Amino acid sequence: MNDKQKKPQKLKARLPRGFVDRTAGDIRAVNEMTAKIREVYEHYGFDPVETPLFEYTDALGKFLPDSDRPNEGVFSLQDDDEQWMSLRYDLTAPLARHVAENFNEIQLPYRTYRAGYVFRNEKPGPGRFRQFMQFDADTVGAPGVQADAEMCMMMADTLEALGIKRGDYVIRVNNRKVLDGVLEAIGLGGDDKAGQRLNVLRAIDKLDKFGPEGVSLLLGPGRKDESGDFTKGAGLNQEQIDKVLFFVGIRDYAESAGRLAELVAGTSKGAEGVEELNFIGALVTSAGYGADRIKIDPSVVRGLEYYTGPVYEAELLFDVTNEKGEKVVFGSVGGGGRYDGLVSRFMGQPVPATGFSIGVSRLMTALKNLGKLGASAVIEPVLVTVMDGDVEAMGRYQRMTQDLRAAGIRAEMFQGNWKKFGNQLKYADRRGCPVAIIQGGDERAEGVVQIKDLIEGKRLSDEIEDNASWREARVAQETVPETDLVAKVKEILAAQAEDRKRADNAQ
Repeated sequence: MNDKQKKPQKLKARLPRGFVDRTAGDIRAVNEMTAKIREVYEHYGFDPVETPLFEYTDALGKFLPDSDRPNEGVFSLQDDDEQWMSLRYDLTAPLARHVAENFNEIQLPYRTYRAGYVFRNEKPGPGRFRQFMQFDADTVGAPGVQADAEMCMMMADTLEALGIKRGDYVIRVNNRKVLDGVLEAIGLGGDDKAGQRLNVLRAIDKLDKFGPEGVSLLLGPGRKDESGDFTKGAGLNQEQIDKVLFFVGIRDYAESAGRLAELVAGTSKGAEGVEELNFIGALVTSAGYGADRIKIDPSVVRGLEYYTGPVYEAELLFDVTNEKGEKVVFGSVGGGGRYDGLVSRFMGQPVPATGFSIGVSRLMTALKNLGKLGASAVIEPVLVTVMDGDVEAMGRYQRMTQDLRAAGIRAEMFQGNWKKFGNQLKYADRRGCPVAIIQGGDERAEGVVQIKDLIEGKRLSDEIEDNASWREARVAQETVPETDLVAKVKEILAAQAEDRKRADNAQ
């Protein structure tokens, strides 16, 4: 038997399935985008609030995506007092808990926004992750649908503030009361039909993805996808399916209003929903938002069960190329609606609320496709190289770096193995540094520094063919008094900025 201790196995670095690391470029793009969204919300009079990533599971209650059981659709764990806690599934249920818990201190109507990560314990797929960011805005304590109309207008203004022009987006609006009226009219009213109604909602919500034929299967016996997985249907008969598909197939609301009124005749909720839709249409039109921006569209249902009135969705209309090279319409980047029952669960009294959520990652992808993000590329830091490792030299290098930073210039002192100077310039090249600062013992004795314009130097190296020409083209490297360091670097960076501007204008 070998008495030698076994060498411990090296830990394998692996990303959890359904999660993704974020790069500097993506983080900056999100920051740029959320700053513009925040500005619109602030102009509308909304204030920020933040809730924790975890909530008690019962606060999410029956509004979990698939079941009341912990860990079905959400990530859950038990605290040391054996209470179940779950990572938040969306930002709406935590807001409802926050409002109920602080109801006596909150000024109603409470107008608030927040951004943060939400988590779905669901099967990941292409572009479908278990952690993603949402940006929400909500109004709590406003019973009139004028609050819903304002949400739709704010969504439109937000998309335009992000650079999406009119004609490339539309805010589609419906009312769940109308759909409830349709479902009641086909025999799906009452508490005993709640599960079947939820299956119908989920089926309709797949209209953009599967089309009328696929939704018809989901409303009826069920649908098998390309992989062979079977999704059980809602079990409607053909007459019921036809009425639901007529409702969600309405494209011109004015033309179909008569037939729709007939369909929901005798249902109080349906008639009320039609009246509210007409009111929203009149309000947004009066405010100057035509049907090219905000449109009544009965195909919008939103999948979650807690919506009780108007529902709305922001849809992008332009084409993008998918991973198969096919041209596809981008589709929804956010939505929301009225959820009057969500806060009331905690209160025992009616508390009206409405709000919408933007899918930050999806919208960021859309903006990148339009070239609306990352246009102002971040300039990489000026590199102060290290020629000597004694305390005095290091102190001078660090002081140069701090002087540059104090002048508003992004800068770093090389922190790797300084003894191989060539590696420092390779690092600067790979990093994309615009300028390198060099000071050896001779320069230090003379009180000067060498400043290397790395952008110009790269251009020259591509053009120059022999050493003689290289020695003559010293414009890419200058020696200046140490006291002129900051001014000279500023001059070089300004010249580089002009070159970039000229190149952009030439395109």
